[in-house]
Amino acid sequence: MPAAPGTKLTIRLPDDFHHHARDGPKTATILQHVCPRFGRCLMMPNLKPPVTTTEMALAYKQHIHASMPDDKSFPHFQPVMVLYLTDQTTPEEIQKAAAQGIAGCKYYPAGATTNSDHGVTDIRKCYPALQEMSDQGMMLCIHSEVTHGDIFEREPIFIEEVMKPLVRDFPKLKITMEHISTKEAVDYVLSAPDNVKASITCHHLLFNRNHLLVGGIRPHLYCLPILKGEVHRQALIVAATSGSPRFFLGTDSAPHAMDNKETACGCAGVYTAHAAVEFYAEVFDSVDALDKLEDFCSSFGADHYGLPRSTATLTLVKLPQDVPKTFDFGPGSQVVPLRSGEQVQWSIASE
Repeated sequence: MPAAPGTKLTIRLPDDFHHHARDGPKTATILQHVCPRFGRCLMMPNLKPPVTTTEMALAYKQHIHASMPDDKSFPHFQPVMVLYLTDQTTPEEIQKAAAQGIAGCKYYPAGATTNSDHGVTDIRKCYPALQEMSDQGMMLCIHSEVTHGDIFEREPIFIEEVMKPLVRDFPKLKITMEHISTKEAVDYVLSAPDNVKASITCHHLLFNRNHLLVGGIRPHLYCLPILKGEVHRQALIVAATSGSPRFFLGTDSAPHAMDNKETACGCAGVYTAHAAVEFYAEVFDSVDALDKLEDFCSSFGADHYGLPRSTATLTLVKLPQDVPKTFDFGPGSQVVPLRSGEQVQWSIASE
């Protein structure tokens, strides 16, 4: 049964292995929410222009450090950097990135999601770079959808057309299927070799496509991969709360200014950074699996990326918190967070 009100839970400080910190002054507003909740964040490279070189990744890392809250309260926070994989990424660039501690590359199929126009047109064009990544022990982070077919079926199609051949051709390449959203993906990850694991977002655990579409379109729940049916949400909950080391936290928190969401052709992305760990706690609590939360948030992802588990801690308390209707999002704009104007049932405990 769910935990009693006031219950406290202390876990190792979580890591987020899929985060959009944006750029410019927006980064500082996002990090106000990120730094209290995470020790590390894998920073997505789909900026304008995309982060395609080692020099660009190091410059972006410097920008993130410069944008952190200036009260020095978050000494544990570290951005983890990846390159944006393109058809032109060379083995030499991979070698250079590995030497600078860059964790891997992000594979966006061209046109699959936000700022993916420079993405890969054919994975086979990247085989020399992927072989070097495998040799260097770097991670391939995958937006695992195709760009054809029914939008609700693009993840299963990707598994058959791209994922299975890729894993066959690179048996030692470390791979993360990011933000999986279907039962088919859960089943595939459970059957795949040990080098393949997956991240799961809190919004795919909390919502299905009815929440997006029934009674009117809710643009702030529109994301890619798109929310799926309830059978898929339940499969994701079972996977996340199972204690399997094949699944771990990756929020895909992806803020867009309110006027870019509430428009005739709104951007894909859900903003969850303001209460991400609390949302996961709510899901795990709902199925009496709080004992599995720490490993999902703080262990399995670090292990997959070859990083040490955090020695810092975070204490959660089952105490409802009100979510503001909007947050500042850089000068002159606002972002609408998940559960805008509502409540989250867990909070971060005050010192």
